[in-house]
Amino acid sequence: MSSWRRKALPASLAYERQFASAADDALLQASRALGYRIKSGEPLGPILPEAIGLVREASRRTLGLRQYDVQLLGGLALLRRAIVEMQTGEGKTLTALLPVFLRALAGKGMHVATANDYLAARDAETLRPVYEALGLRVGVVTADASPSQRRAAYRADITYGTAKEFGFDFLRDRIELRKRTERGGGVLGREADVALQRPPYAALIDEADAILIDEAGTPLVIGGALGATRVAEAACYRWSAASTAQFREGTDFIVSERPRRLDLTADGRRKARDLPKPREAAGLALSSLYEFIERALRVERDYLRERHYVVRDNPRERRQEVLIIDEFTGRPGEGRRWQDGIHEAIEAKEGLAIQFQESQAARVTVQSFFQRYPLLSGMTGTAAAARRELGKTYRAEVIVVPTHRPCLRRELPPRVFGTAEAKWRAVADEIESMRALGRPVLIGTRSIDRSEHLSRLLTASAIPHDVLNAYQLANEAKIVERAGEAGRVTVATNMAGRGTDIKLDDRAAAAGGLHVIGTELNESRRIDRQLSGRAARQGDPGSFRQFLALDDDILRVGLGEAAARSLQAQGAERAGPWDHRANLFRRAQRRLESRSYTARRILQYQDQERAKAYHEMGLDVYLDAPP
Repeated sequence: MSSWRRKALPASLAYERQFASAADDALLQASRALGYRIKSGEPLGPILPEAIGLVREASRRTLGLRQYDVQLLGGLALLRRAIVEMQTGEGKTLTALLPVFLRALAGKGMHVATANDYLAARDAETLRPVYEALGLRVGVVTADASPSQRRAAYRADITYGTAKEFGFDFLRDRIELRKRTERGGGVLGREADVALQRPPYAALIDEADAILIDEAGTPLVIGGALGATRVAEAACYRWSAASTAQFREGTDFIVSERPRRLDLTADGRRKARDLPKPREAAGLALSSLYEFIERALRVERDYLRERHYVVRDNPRERRQEVLIIDEFTGRPGEGRRWQDGIHEAIEAKEGLAIQFQESQAARVTVQSFFQRYPLLSGMTGTAAAARRELGKTYRAEVIVVPTHRPCLRRELPPRVFGTAEAKWRAVADEIESMRALGRPVLIGTRSIDRSEHLSRLLTASAIPHDVLNAYQLANEAKIVERAGEAGRVTVATNMAGRGTDIKLDDRAAAAGGLHVIGTELNESRRIDRQLSGRAARQGDPGSFRQFLALDDDILRVGLGEAAARSLQAQGAERAGPWDHRANLFRRAQRRLESRSYTARRILQYQDQERAKAYHEMGLDVYLDAPP
């Protein structure tokens, strides 16, 4: 960190004392004076001490909270093009105050991207009193906001929202500007009168690695008009979904892990040709029919209800719909769809009305969208492991901020079992032993079905517990609020982006704090760290242990079918112990991380090549159809 940033913190104390005795109007006037200096082009160095003192006093006065020094160090680091790693529980919401305030003073619009609508609205409302005391307006963009509400939110000094909503509004602007241009009238010169958003200036991203890396594998897409062949396609989706039971792996189709794909064999193609076809498919080529069968088999085999997606009522449209479960947060991914016909195939599998992905009218990748911001920064609890990718893709350095108090978390040795059944029994036993000590327990699962499975085991063992997954989001805050009580047991799908601390009561702290249990490795080490980081926050005691089994999915996906079958056979033959094989799971995880990284790099390369071609044709690189 540069010397003027290091000196800013001690130099700010005199300003803080000065502002402590000032009237509210004096704080407002001081903020406006800083804004004038920034708009006049004065560098941040001389401004920082006064800005820190001002923000600290405004926070104390409106929220009753004074930022810790480490939170201000994090805020100073966020004034660079950097991703700041702060341990979970260190108060990233307050850390954001200083950089958001200073960037907003420029008057060009400061965007704060959060993991979901709930956190966007919560953080905006939490910090609104501070910003308003300093003369800044705050807007919020959520999924249900109208165009007029969105435009007003983007005209505010600070706008909170999700990366998805920011990206989609950007694409809507591109489409609208093209329509106006086609109708004439020189609209491009009056873009501010048409667009929802102002030109990109500054963005701060919460859970930055989840948004910039984990969600960067799928572009944001806005659809156009539907084609005329949808009736035939819908019939083929339903036909192939009804036919999957007749195809056998190894005989009619084969699966390869690297690259992951499923192909019909000669026998499988013969069987597909012999099946009765829907009348609407009469004009389709055989190759297309094979693709429908292969896609339906992939969905039947690899896309599981209660694990990868849920089916939920949509009262507004009077139908049921398929919602993707976000692997990183355990939440439904509102508005997201799998590409390449996968979503439609799942709808057919579930017997739902098929809602076709419309043809693309506009698209943007997460990478290219956030690269548009001249000032970009982010916060997360798990950035160091992604240092290389964040630097290469976003030109952002990773800065690790120390904790306010020493971390007391105990990482207990992982346990490995031969079968999932043995693993779940051991998890239940550990929960019971921790409850007997008076410690609260949080158990993380990768999917809804596994959280429900563990819930049934605990119920059978007469262990009272709460379940937090995509079906209990309405009760999330209440469940998390109770999770730190002595003896409380909480079963949850992945906890990334929850944005709520688990606070220990006195009995729980005295008994040893929160004990966190992981029941399966995720495809990224960072998600595992999000879970373990729920224990021992802000100097509290706590511990973490990982439970694994030789038939866990990660071994099949990471090491391949043959290796996984061999390990499963060994686990079924012998009870164990298998703790010495924990390295196998880390190896599988590293391979999956490498594949995901490669896929994102390929997507970025394709996006760059597409942009070059569109530039050469004089077209808007974000619009998929020429005007």
